[in-house]
Amino acid sequence: MKKAILLAGTALLSAALLSGNATAQGTPQTVELVTVDVQKLAAGYRSSKVVGSGVVNENNETIGKIDDLLVSRDGKQPYAVLSIGGFLGVGNHFVVVPYDTLRFADNKVMLPGGTKEGLKKLTEFKYATQ
Repeated sequence: MKKAILLAGTALLSAALLSGNATAQGTPQTVELVTVDVQKLAAGYRSSKVVGSGVVNENNETIGKIDDLLVSRDGKQPYAVLSIGGFLGVGNHFVVVPYDTLRFADNKVMLPGGTKEGLKKLTEFKYATQ
């Protein structure tokens, strides 16, 4: 009998605690929703497919490979980290170009005006250690 009363008391206490107001959860937030053409977007390029892609110039010369995609801290500007130079991943280094400078067509990623020499002149990019 004591067990039943203890169980019932615990259940009532739990119900009372769980049914309280949710005001302590912070201020309400609103998110502006945007309509997206999902059919058009579905035919786009997934980041998992873009990373690892070779990058060519207008002469169809391979000038680098996309190593990663980064977004600025404010979340507004995407960048592509290109791996350039080296052979089979040895001796290469990274540079960064704005994502909107890349062109996608015929299953290729193109950097118009890009050359190996020009990319080598860019400041080398190093990933943050944190």
